[in-house]
Amino acid sequence: MTHDFTEVRAALERNLGTGEELGASIFVDVGGEPVVDLWGGYQDPARTRPWEADTIVNVWSITKLVTAVSVLVLADRGLLDLDAPVAAYWPEFAANGKQDIPVRAILGHTSGVSGLDQPATLTDLYDAEKAAARMAAQAPWWEPGSASGYHLFSQGHLLGELVRRVTGKTLGQFVAEEVAGPLGADFQLGVRREDWPRVAEIVPPPPSALDGLDPESPAARTFAGPAVAAEEANSTEWRTAEIGAANGHGNARSVARILSAIPHLLTPATVDRIFEEQSNGIDLVNGLHLRWGMGFALSDPRTLPEVPPGRVAYWGGWGGSMAILDLDRRVTIAYVMNRMAPGILGSRRSREYVEAVYRALGAS
Repeated sequence: MTHDFTEVRAALERNLGTGEELGASIFVDVGGEPVVDLWGGYQDPARTRPWEADTIVNVWSITKLVTAVSVLVLADRGLLDLDAPVAAYWPEFAANGKQDIPVRAILGHTSGVSGLDQPATLTDLYDAEKAAARMAAQAPWWEPGSASGYHLFSQGHLLGELVRRVTGKTLGQFVAEEVAGPLGADFQLGVRREDWPRVAEIVPPPPSALDGLDPESPAARTFAGPAVAAEEANSTEWRTAEIGAANGHGNARSVARILSAIPHLLTPATVDRIFEEQSNGIDLVNGLHLRWGMGFALSDPRTLPEVPPGRVAYWGGWGGSMAILDLDRRVTIAYVMNRMAPGILGSRRSREYVEAVYRALGAS
């Protein structure tokens, strides 16, 4: 059966034409076959560099999905037990009452370690090993396991340190050698200097106010631990660092290639673990009603109604990028862009593209 995805193309062309999109790419895989591979617009606000087939961009928190896949690969190989305490692999993490926190609590954002204690600066993020050591020494900011609190930047460093303890490789090396490389996916943590000419420039979203947060709340502490301005993604320091929660560089094609390979990378039992609910409720940091599985959010109409029910796992990148793994329908959807929209998860544009895909599939 063939499906007509012209509505997806029309939506992207319309948003590029109005200037709501600057540059973007969309990729859809159905049953292992690419059915949508679109890109367009520009890499820079001056519109001097067209967005090409091989343009890549900082994908913000979609990076977390690739980091989670890396950890799931290790679990699948028997090198990491998701139910074991983090401290079994990283003894220093046991400090300040964290000795019983399991690995899955980091994947599910329930560990209580969602940021760095103050003082915390952006520079602290750039030294992954040092930042991880500081997190290991901290006390949790809420009772571990009692609720999720989005591990905005900490998740990548925490999981990255686990990868390093188990394999001896940095997270960036592991992604390159064990995930992206074998899959032929054009995705990397940070970005090699020789690839900078094809990296799209991030255009920040409108300012958003975080006024009114209790400064002692997990939300305020996370957003300040450390605070990051979107334009930092264009800096040399950001591009040369390894931030496993936020500085992955790729395009829709490479993101979809990694996610669509999950049923082949992992045994069915490990795939099932993605869908084990770790929390279900209002996230203490981002304020969304979320069902967290292992490294992925799980479909919930209260959060993203455009994502259908079933065995569907997803997450988005700051500014509106979106990545969806729909195992029931054998569909993977990825959308990344450089002109960031306001909001915490998804955007009007991502909603429009995802709804168009599902309508084409007859699943809306």
